[in-house]
Amino acid sequence: MQRRNLLKASMALAALTGLPASGFFAARALADTANGAAEPFDFKRLQAQAKALAGKPYVDTRETLPPTLAKMTPQQFNAIQYDPEHSLWKDLEGQLDVQFFHVGMAFRQPVRMHGIDPATRLSREVHFRPELFNYASSGVDVAQLKGDLGFSGFKAFKQPNIDKYDIVSFLGASYFRAVDKTGQYGLSARGLAINTYAGGPEEFPNFVEFWFETPDKDSTRFVLYALLDSPSATGAYRFDIDCLPDQVVMSIDAHVNARQAIKQLGITPMTSMFSCGGHERRMCDTIHPNIHDSDRLSMWRGNGEWVCRPLNNPERIQFNAFADNNPKGFGLVQSDHDFATYQDTVDWYSRRPSLWVEPTNDWGEGSVDLMELPTTGETLDNIVVFWNPKRAITAGTSLNYAYKLYWAALPPVQPSLARVLATRSGMGGFIEGWAPGEHYPEVWARRFAIDFTGGPLDAMAPSEGIELVVTASSGEAKDFHILALHPEVKGFRALFDWFPTNDSVDPVEFRAFIRRASDKQVLSETWLYQYFPPAPEKRKYP
Repeated sequence: MQRRNLLKASMALAALTGLPASGFFAARALADTANGAAEPFDFKRLQAQAKALAGKPYVDTRETLPPTLAKMTPQQFNAIQYDPEHSLWKDLEGQLDVQFFHVGMAFRQPVRMHGIDPATRLSREVHFRPELFNYASSGVDVAQLKGDLGFSGFKAFKQPNIDKYDIVSFLGASYFRAVDKTGQYGLSARGLAINTYAGGPEEFPNFVEFWFETPDKDSTRFVLYALLDSPSATGAYRFDIDCLPDQVVMSIDAHVNARQAIKQLGITPMTSMFSCGGHERRMCDTIHPNIHDSDRLSMWRGNGEWVCRPLNNPERIQFNAFADNNPKGFGLVQSDHDFATYQDTVDWYSRRPSLWVEPTNDWGEGSVDLMELPTTGETLDNIVVFWNPKRAITAGTSLNYAYKLYWAALPPVQPSLARVLATRSGMGGFIEGWAPGEHYPEVWARRFAIDFTGGPLDAMAPSEGIELVVTASSGEAKDFHILALHPEVKGFRALFDWFPTNDSVDPVEFRAFIRRASDKQVLSETWLYQYFPPAPEKRKYP
């Protein structure tokens, strides 16, 4: 399946609203919802199963769906509702519950579901049958639904909105998402990415089987296990998911095995959308001044350096790799949650969560890889970020990565230094405040403005000496200026102009930070930026 077909299907079903959930290990549920034979479950055994599976040829288990499911529209898929009387933990009448997604459209991979009794460690499978769903307004011909078709994913609910909307969703390949206190889905995570940008087709591994531990009645945490399978890799995953009042935190233990050599392995991949906003105006000819799920890649490097990389909607595919050793964390951040920034009452970009990765074991050498795809609008995700280990991945390689995912408005950690508040870009080569429309400069240039706020800047007077340090991969950066922002912001704007020195249209990589002039003390996180210069014939003013 092509990336955009899968993403389009997933996005169309992004915010499916749940129904009241139902129970599992009560007597009725044992005989009803989970009706499979009791089998022992152990995570070590699942790890061994995944490793053994990697030593065998891959078997594609995707089904040929009956026409009534294969030809359905997203609207028909959404209309299929899980019957609340068969929700996994209904009889528990607790804080959490789980329901399952039907197979259909592009979701042809049957996913097997199991419930685990935490006392006995026995699991029972939840077999698909039509009576688990309501088809009334879907147009589905139930007579065509023969045999155990499996499920395509699941969604989890939490009190007090257990009868309104879900807060965690796993659907399609190894994609999953969660919400913060706004209840608004945004960017997605995945279990694994393979060859995202490696000179060939990308491979999308599938979560093919899940096991759910029944939580305590009053708990907002639940533990989930997953088996991953694909032509190139297998994996055993443990998710400890804590549904807190203002965020969802997932502790993940991932054991990955390579079936064959893999050129590019993506650990804890995340996928988002950046169409336009702030510095990037190319696709902003809409009524909305900003359109994005995330506006920056934030990295807390292994050496302690904090980095801010604003996202782009490039005219052609761009790929960047940021080398590191044992990173402290990284993530895609939606830094601005002010409604006025977006003016959107349909998709509510002001409510989109950020996603932060915190490694909890030794990751070693590798890189945070960023791929940015061109997009004409907001319906297709075009941003991909993941950790790519430096070591060669050959057949038989086994890896263990432990990490936490924080789905929250902002990351759980922030730099003690000043942070990048905003990035802006426009015509340069003239004195700020001078009307360029009346006095165009003779030489074409591009101006960049970086607003820094917080940290040591809170206590600094506007008159105190601050220096801007900029490096550019090509061309010349000069005419540096530091301006104090409005007193309510308590920050400074760093300005510089970039002048091309040749006719190249290759991307220009900028790196910048501010420091105290007197003692050269670094005051801010590092700003990274990728600029796409226009063709030489367009480097002129009106």
